[in-house]
Amino acid sequence: MKVLKILVVDDHPLVRAGLRQVLKGLDEQIVVLEAANCERAFELAASHADLDLVLLDYDLPDMNGLSALNVFGKAHPELPILMLSGKPNPQLVRRALASGAAGFLGKTGKSYELLSAIRLVLAGEVYVPLELLEVPGGAGVAGAGTAAPQFTQRQVDVLYLLLDGRSNKEISELLHVADETVKNHVTALLRIFGVKTRVQVVLAANRQGYTRSAFSALTSLAR
Repeated sequence: MKVLKILVVDDHPLVRAGLRQVLKGLDEQIVVLEAANCERAFELAASHADLDLVLLDYDLPDMNGLSALNVFGKAHPELPILMLSGKPNPQLVRRALASGAAGFLGKTGKSYELLSAIRLVLAGEVYVPLELLEVPGGAGVAGAGTAAPQFTQRQVDVLYLLLDGRSNKEISELLHVADETVKNHVTALLRIFGVKTRVQVVLAANRQGYTRSAFSALTSLAR
């Protein structure tokens, strides 16, 4: 079985160390390469043709993430790049996806969100957090004029995990909440999407813009 090899590009050593630890949740044998700037990242990518993924910070000392995406795209067009940012916003998400990013995640996200995003990207999908699909007035990443459902943060957490195929028991363990609490959030999601089952929630979420199909209008700009 192939061992995953992921390149982490961030100029903060503590962030890189934290990401390296989280990535162990994918595979204990994972190989994590680190770069504090784009110059070193490009060198590592050139010398490791078997890279599976790059986690790329937007704010880097020698080049911003969008410019780095262009360089990676020209030199390694098949290499997926998951963009990270401490200050994400829908406009930046649009620009990153248009520049070739395979996904976008805020640094304030939870560990399981990062792992879910990585699994999705490695499967050939595009990942964008639900909260970055929405801006005031309902004009988010999915497109102006589309009214997005309003979720609480915990409902967002539960929906992430439903989309990842998790059972109620797994969700309760990952979120450290009671099974009954998870059931309540799932019930709320059923009401929000106007459906009767968990499967229908996932299907409705797919239709309304919470998986790769929802981002086709954006990714078609550059992919």
